[in-house]
Amino acid sequence: MAKKTVPEVKEEQKVLTKYDKKMAARKAKEEADKREEKIFKIVSTIIGILLAVAIVGGIGSTIINRMTAINGTYIMVGDRKVSKLEFDYYYNETVNNYINSYGSFLPYMGLDVNQDFADQAYDENMTWKDMFDQMTVQQMIQVYALADDARANGFTYDDTDDYTLSTDGFKQAAEAAGVSVSEYYKDTFGQYASQSRVAPFLKEEILAAAYYNDLIASNAPSEEEIVAYYQENTQNYDKVDYRSFIFNADIAEDASEDDIAKAMDDIKIKAESFMMERSAGSDFEELCIKNAPEESKADYEDEDTEYCLKEGQHNSYIPSAISGWLYDEVRKEGDIEVIESADYHQYYVVEFLNRYYDAAESDASISSLLASDSTSEYISGLTEKYEVNDIKGKLKYLNIDTTAQTDTLEEEAETEEPSENE
Repeated sequence: MAKKTVPEVKEEQKVLTKYDKKMAARKAKEEADKREEKIFKIVSTIIGILLAVAIVGGIGSTIINRMTAINGTYIMVGDRKVSKLEFDYYYNETVNNYINSYGSFLPYMGLDVNQDFADQAYDENMTWKDMFDQMTVQQMIQVYALADDARANGFTYDDTDDYTLSTDGFKQAAEAAGVSVSEYYKDTFGQYASQSRVAPFLKEEILAAAYYNDLIASNAPSEEEIVAYYQENTQNYDKVDYRSFIFNADIAEDASEDDIAKAMDDIKIKAESFMMERSAGSDFEELCIKNAPEESKADYEDEDTEYCLKEGQHNSYIPSAISGWLYDEVRKEGDIEVIESADYHQYYVVEFLNRYYDAAESDASISSLLASDSTSEYISGLTEKYEVNDIKGKLKYLNIDTTAQTDTLEEEAETEEPSENE
């Protein structure tokens, strides 16, 4: 029998009014607002967490940096672990002492204290930062060596007065600069410095200085050693009295060798004439006035001084052109000579008066020198074991060939030619 098909009955669709459409739209917007609000809360929460992490991380980073600088190992000196705090203390002390020592000469030395030291060349191999780093480490090694040896030998020193004197000085300096004591320590010794933190370094320096003075006293030479040293170096300690006058050749910038030779011959004749007149009995000062250029006559005419007379002169302060003649063992009072200074286009007329040893002054100087030399030799032996290990790789000078630098320093240390104001 055939299956009966039942027709599908469709539900009658409701006709939407304008009101119904408006309410449906409002409901849809409310749902959308709820979703956006939920998303906003989630995102805000995430951002808040991230910001909190960043802030805490920044604070944590600052704390970590400070703790690392205070307690971490920046370099090793011998078996000592040196923190950044301690290195900065010695570094700033070294720089400040250098700047205070040379002051107005610094521009001529090529150093601008207002610019980064690392950007300024000290020589062809090193920057000023490298040089100061090197000086800092050398200073630290010497302090450590002295302090360690003092303790090893049972040397003790009451640092109370010295420490108080130093800290009081820092307070006064802070007041003069118009800053707090806390700010002064940071400005002077580094960003992590404070009075309590640098106290151990300062006290160790005081101990080292006291021990050094003790070594100097214990290494004082005997009278016999002083006499023996003097006899081997008489020329360095004897003083001389003499008179002199300088004839300067008038040399043009474009002068030929013949022109220079003629100018030198002219002043040699004048110098020899001066010497002959003096040997014949003329007054030395009067001869100076007679031969002096107009701009210098007043110096010789001054009745309160004898401008040509040089008294108590050490060899190191006498022009090399005439020092050899003055310190010749055969010299006797009244000897007079004309001496050429070819490099400066000059002729000297020099009269020897006296050579003598000032024991009161020079014995003390020799004693100090010998004691210092002995002490320095002893300290040099102490410092040999203090090798430097650049943990953070910041001491660039350790990898620089300083041969050229040493040569430069030796050249600068050579005694410059003294000149007389005549």
